Amino acid sequence: MKGILQSYVVASVGGVLFFLLHFPIPWILGPMTFMILYKAITHKKMVVSTRLYNIGLATLGIYFGLSFTKETFVTVYPYIIPFLFTTILLLTVSVLNSIFVTRFIKVDPMTSVFGSIPGGLSEMVAASHSLKANSAMVTIFQTVRLLTVVFMVPFIVTHWFIAGAGNAYEVTKNISSVPFYAYLWFGLALLVGWLVRDKLPAAYVIGPLAVTAILGVTGVGLPNIPPWFLILAQITVGMRMGNNINLRDLKIGGKYCGVYLVLTVFLLAISFGLGYTFAIFSDLDLPTALLSLAPGGLVEMVLTATAIGADPAVVSSLQLIRLLFIILLVPSFLKWMFTRKEKAAA
Repeated sequence: MKGILQSYVVASVGGVLFFLLHFPIPWILGPMTFMILYKAITHKKMVVSTRLYNIGLATLGIYFGLSFTKETFVTVYPYIIPFLFTTILLLTVSVLNSIFVTRFIKVDPMTSVFGSIPGGLSEMVAASHSLKANSAMVTIFQTVRLLTVVFMVPFIVTHWFIAGAGNAYEVTKNISSVPFYAYLWFGLALLVGWLVRDKLPAAYVIGPLAVTAILGVTGVGLPNIPPWFLILAQITVGMRMGNNINLRDLKIGGKYCGVYLVLTVFLLAISFGLGYTFAIFSDLDLPTALLSLAPGGLVEMVLTATAIGADPAVVSSLQLIRLLFIILLVPSFLKWMFTRKEKAAA
């Protein structure tokens, strides 16, 4: 318990500082940054409760689900096929670039591809391990990708659009007629997340989000999440993310980390270009289109959408489609591709 409280103190200080400095999504990035730095400076092993982390994810999933309306599905439906096409295009660019750089660095193509693909870190590491790639290097390169996206996209999009964004998007319900026991619906959402934890990626976000969205769209009265509880959930998630990242691991990657940083920035630039094009040829506003096409992560992109006045429900929907498509199909496709290549070379 003492170790968990210490982690919350460190993470909360980071969150408060980032909030006072008006940094984007401060209650995620602040705790994440301070946990990384505190571990690097003190060399202490921090303690984070997995159970509290899962509750934090579920809380954010519920919060995202509250923003869904019937209009959300009407808005998203026509864009599913074009969005999948742009996702495949981004994946193709990522694979080709990661193979191309292996001509100049001592990293095998398989490790390079799994290390730079914009998918779930744990899923890419597991898939690379099954193909006998260098899973340790995949972990390091995916960490570089994750840090780059999580920090760059919110900062760029927030400072780009904050002047014209007006008020932040607020997920609000008319709670005057919602009884207190309506909070029990959130317990159902958490239960669903727990039940599908071994069947879906990011289950503690996707499960509660889906349940809450369905309940809201079908007319069930749902209350708001108290702001303080939402902040606590973000601190918990950011704290866990920071605890999973070690600066010494990045040192192991050495100069190669810079290569994969450049690859990630290049992919972000392409995703922004596609997002701009998407906004021109659709009814989506530019911030919503950019965040929907940004290569991860789901939680950070939706929170950024909420902060700048974009549509968090649309961003949630399209980011979920991207996440499920990549995690469910891409590892199997890459396994098939590299296995076929090895057989052809034999």
